[in-house]
Amino acid sequence: MSAGRLLSVLLLLQTRGRMSARVIADELGVSVRTAYRDLTRLQEAGVPVWAEPGRGGGYQLLDGYRTRLTGMSEGEARALFFAGLPGPAAELGLAAEVTAARLKLLAALPTGLREEAARTAAVFHLDAPGWYRERERTPHLALFVDAVLTRRAVDVRYRRWRAPQEVHRRLRPYGLVLKSGVWYLVAAGTTRIATYRVTQVLDAAPCDERFERPADFDLGAYWTSCLDDFQARRHTGTATIRLSPRGRRRLPDNVPPEVVRAVDATAAAVGDDGWVEAVIPTESIEHACGELLRLGVDVEVVAPSELRRAMADTVGVLARAYGSAVVTTGDGSRPGDVT
Repeated sequence: MSAGRLLSVLLLLQTRGRMSARVIADELGVSVRTAYRDLTRLQEAGVPVWAEPGRGGGYQLLDGYRTRLTGMSEGEARALFFAGLPGPAAELGLAAEVTAARLKLLAALPTGLREEAARTAAVFHLDAPGWYRERERTPHLALFVDAVLTRRAVDVRYRRWRAPQEVHRRLRPYGLVLKSGVWYLVAAGTTRIATYRVTQVLDAAPCDERFERPADFDLGAYWTSCLDDFQARRHTGTATIRLSPRGRRRLPDNVPPEVVRAVDATAAAVGDDGWVEAVIPTESIEHACGELLRLGVDVEVVAPSELRRAMADTVGVLARAYGSAVVTTGDGSRPGDVT
């Protein structure tokens, strides 16, 4: 049973008055049976919900009954959006507000719903950062939070990947995005809206300039379009590879999902030993070489020749480092013949 959905039913009845179970179900995207069950649970929790039968009837709260979220500050109201994200809330400087808002919200609920909410909170935990890396330090994050909320421009010194690596920008922050434990600032610069990794900001200072965010700007839609554009620009070529059965099993742990999907879509058997040949997307020769080397002797690059040569050169360097020599046959045999 979702405590959040029960609260939604309660607030629907409070704000709209009498509603049929069918209308409640449609509003919440659940079945009518589920709506009836939620209404019963509200009654069992002590909420004065009563039903009026017949045509034009429905469910409504007893006159004068209202659930109250009292004494909530502006910061605590904002913090409610991060109530399930204690780590990110702390990074944004809202840890205390989240705690206070949660306590006030729980205190305002009827006993039954309070217990349901407590049970739900006890069995779910979100840890945003990915495995094998530490949480990034974001000393300027709080400044950007304030800039987003107050619509104040910020002067930054930013480190980017292309030359010149360090640039100065005046940014008008439109929003912040947390992606796999990494914070990104979406902001308008001089000519366009762009995305900036917060940890790459070397210096930041607020300025007196105020701005208005465009009324039609949608942060979620912008981020989705950025991801789509990134994927479209990311892969600039293709490679033909051969994989052993073990290599194919190891593939999901070593390459991105789009490479796995490409193998699944194009794999064709070569011989009767389980090896397959497939065409995969690549970002660059250097990147593909590093990615495919993770599979060791379970992969062979067939084409392009530049990638095959890069793989052979790298394996040769490794063999010399470990005191062995690579036998190059040139007959297309599978890798792994080292003497």
